[in-house]
Amino acid sequence: SVLLAVVSVVLVCFLQERGALGFERHYHVTDPFIRRLGLEAELQGHSGCVNCLEWNEKGDLLASGSDDQHTIVWDPLHHKKLLSMHTGHTANIFSVKFLPHSGDRILITGAADSKVHVHDLTVKETIHMFGDHTNRVKRIATAPMWPNTFWSAAEDGLIRQYDLRENSKRSEVLIDLTEYCGQLVEAKCLTVNPQDNNYLAVGASGPFVRLYDIRMIHNHRKSMKQSPSAGVHTFCDRQKPLPDGAAQYYVAGHLPVKLPDYNNRLRVLVATYVTFSPDGTELLVNMGGEQVYLFDLTYKQRPYTFLLPKKCHTSGEVQNGKTSTNGVSNGIHLHSNGFRLSEGRAHMSPQVELPPYLERIKQQANEAFACQLWTQAIQLYSKAVQKAPNNAMLYGNRAAAYMKRKWDGDHYDALRDCLKAISLNPCHLKAHFRLARCLFELKYVAEALECLDDFKGKFPEQAHSSACDALDRDINAALFSKSDNAEDKKGGGPIRLRATGRKDSISEDEMVLRERSYDYKFRYCGHCNTTTDIKEANFFGSNAQYIVSGSDDGSFFIWEKETTNLVRVLQGDESIVNCLQPHPSYCFLATSGIDPVVRLWNPRPESETLNGRVVVDMEGASQANQRRMNADPLEVMLLNMGYRITGLTSGGAGGSDDEDSSEGQVQCRPS
Repeated sequence: SVLLAVVSVVLVCFLQERGALGFERHYHVTDPFIRRLGLEAELQGHSGCVNCLEWNEKGDLLASGSDDQHTIVWDPLHHKKLLSMHTGHTANIFSVKFLPHSGDRILITGAADSKVHVHDLTVKETIHMFGDHTNRVKRIATAPMWPNTFWSAAEDGLIRQYDLRENSKRSEVLIDLTEYCGQLVEAKCLTVNPQDNNYLAVGASGPFVRLYDIRMIHNHRKSMKQSPSAGVHTFCDRQKPLPDGAAQYYVAGHLPVKLPDYNNRLRVLVATYVTFSPDGTELLVNMGGEQVYLFDLTYKQRPYTFLLPKKCHTSGEVQNGKTSTNGVSNGIHLHSNGFRLSEGRAHMSPQVELPPYLERIKQQANEAFACQLWTQAIQLYSKAVQKAPNNAMLYGNRAAAYMKRKWDGDHYDALRDCLKAISLNPCHLKAHFRLARCLFELKYVAEALECLDDFKGKFPEQAHSSACDALDRDINAALFSKSDNAEDKKGGGPIRLRATGRKDSISEDEMVLRERSYDYKFRYCGHCNTTTDIKEANFFGSNAQYIVSGSDDGSFFIWEKETTNLVRVLQGDESIVNCLQPHPSYCFLATSGIDPVVRLWNPRPESETLNGRVVVDMEGASQANQRRMNADPLEVMLLNMGYRITGLTSGGAGGSDDEDSSEGQVQCRPS
């Protein structure tokens, strides 16, 4: 009985501790806390830009690295500098990491001098120096399951792996991106899945983000060494450095087709930061030159746009709008002869009524739309969509708002919403028509014509409406003007596979991997990421309830993850916010950028008046950032110098010309 009592007490204590931990993890970042978030302290000690921040596992230490080639370890809870040491680097530090299971004694740094250094903080000495990279080292990654191992990503296109138990002076190449993408590719960032340390995500030049299975790569290398022909290196060996299935690519579906336009405007696409959600099921990417994207690693979906040659699709591969491979749906109905809507004439189907409180939100969104407050309308529709995810009208209305706002990626999100609305209600007239318009705006002109023809057959009473006539004229004009280079869409493969020269030519393996890419789940807009290539975006909250990102305008942005709505903007730097690292268990955020300080943010007391760092006009800041992203490099330089640029319109940056004002209600008005 005594033993039973002891066991009972231990069990109760365990459950109480577990319950308290669960409560803390669930509620440590909440909406009221986010809305009270303000500046707590500035940590001063660096003499240059602070390019990287890293919490230890407990959250009682914060490490920072700077252009001054020093690393500082702080006690952030008491705003104290505990240790400062010169790292031995001869250029800017870009990454700093605590080595897991080292008792916070070992710190790793990577820098622009192409070196990776390992430091013992207890004696303030650099104990290992690795000089295997030939270009700037941008990120270091560690994994709890591999306590003596870490990885680096550098602008020489290599991902290197280090094992401090085996050799203190050399590393091995885990992934060589140059074998896939040519000599000009640069690796910019990497991270290890916190729940399954065998998976490594890598961001590099271009819009594609790569996910690798480290275990498969190592097993492949071992089998190659044990093979009788291991000493014979053939062309095929060089072309197959990774085993089949060891890599999976992710990309925002509209970006590969936009790439030529971006290149012409000297607008560079590059993943500046990648990170996994705490449960390891989602991947967040800050795409330089574009937006922040979240990819679902469990429920994957193919890009919605037509990036594969039509001959690659057969009617047997696609049934009822869903692909028959890997259980992946792309939400679109493809046949061997291209785009087709469902057969037969449309008959309006009844729409499920919304609950009164959601009907009010929808009406508020419609009013915002009528006042041309596109972002406000989108956010209200998104709020309603989260609560009623099977309501076709909400998706159709949000698509109309996206099409009017015309920010980068808006037409693609509108296309996604149109397809969702049609899948929920095959007779959604406006969604069908908007889909044709979206295809046209996304430069899929032939598909837009086919979609419009199907629309006319499905809704003959609309065939000669002003909206149809206007879109028909636009499509035919585009087809006529592009007749000389029609091969860009047909022969020679998809646009996303093109290379402009020998040094950036890509391999057949890379082409296959790109064609198997998966699309994003959510997109977050408002910030600007064009000036620096170390800008971070992170999950905030142990349940990943929020998304945070730095910006070129000196602010950092906070969005609700599920609605993608922007909820708070704070001024975090006099110039640019690059780094945002949330505390592992508190509503506590560390940020840094061009200023030589580390700033700490937490919910301020209700009795305290919020300071002037709150950006009240969030939509105005977002619109300004859209204009900044679409400005030419000279204009961006002048903006950074504080000059106001004239000649940039106040709305609709990054989109196409205004749609014909004669288009009728079939497109313009929400339902």
